[in-house]
Amino acid sequence: MNERDLSDFQIRTMPAESLAGDDRARVFALFDAAYRQANHAYLEKSLHRLRWLSIAMHGDVPAGFALSDLRVLDLPRLPQTTVMLAGICCIDDAFRRRGLFSALERGASQMSGITPVGRIMTCGRMAHPASFRLMTWNPSHVPKRGVPITPWQQEVGVAIAEVYGAPGFDPETFVCKGTGEPIGYPVIEMELEESEWEVFRPVNRDRGDSLLGMAWLPDAPEGW
Repeated sequence: MNERDLSDFQIRTMPAESLAGDDRARVFALFDAAYRQANHAYLEKSLHRLRWLSIAMHGDVPAGFALSDLRVLDLPRLPQTTVMLAGICCIDDAFRRRGLFSALERGASQMSGITPVGRIMTCGRMAHPASFRLMTWNPSHVPKRGVPITPWQQEVGVAIAEVYGAPGFDPETFVCKGTGEPIGYPVIEMELEESEWEVFRPVNRDRGDSLLGMAWLPDAPEGW
């Protein structure tokens, strides 16, 4: 089966705050399956921070969900920038590596009413190097192993972390500090290079930390 053929999935996008009933039960069950010690309070808060939630069904089986948002923001030295804000995404193990993550995150752009023009910044808070891997394929990604984070990138990072509602942010490491409780511990079985863990060294998962990642499409602005 073609990994990118999603014709056998049904994907719906709705306002995150409206999540209720069977859909709510499906989302929290997927969260519990994707994270050990899944923190329901954290997910609940996220439902009120990002505006859109997409759910994928495979017949009667919940295949995954993702929180996301698309906004136009005035960032430091980047007025009126279209920003894709990725939130929690949980895919059932039986349906991973099918391209569902990207398809679910795109739901926000379809519902926001915003037509992206020019460059788009994509952002996400990562719990694990496996989640960050997709972003690291983009040469503009920050933070980048072995490359100092510039003052401009730090300023933009501070602004994006504030939009996410992070309790604290370290611009030198791009760590979004947690509330003191774990978000949960990702259940991921994937071979990783030791180097992929490097930017995650300062992340304290017991405290609920995550790593902020940023990248540009199709390319970064001059001086980035």
